[in-house]
Amino acid sequence: MQNAWQIFVEELQEKDIIIYNAINSFKFQKKGEDIVEITYSSDSAKSEFEKVRSDFFNHFMHKVNHFNIVIKYKNDVSLKKEIMTKRKIFDKFAEINPVLRDLDDLFKFDFN
Repeated sequence: MQNAWQIFVEELQEKDIIIYNAINSFKFQKKGEDIVEITYSSDSAKSEFEKVRSDFFNHFMHKVNHFNIVIKYKNDVSLKKEIMTKRKIFDKFAEINPVLRDLDDLFKFDFN
């Protein structure tokens, strides 16, 4: 199943990068003969997965010739990837050196 998922995600990266970014951190785990547990990072990522769920599982069920697969979902916030912006990097360094805040107030840095 892991190989099929990796192939599916790689193909999805070329077709729809938005859905790819939402679901590429999903974890699949077999919990018995008929149960697959999907660990996801957020409800919005789960809703993006719902758009392509049938494509993946229809292909996978035909490949393994097993049509009674039950999907269980589990939320795990630790899978969420934080995007480091220039402002967040600056705030991190400003915690270390508070003088940077004074410079930001004086020079009005633009972190866009």
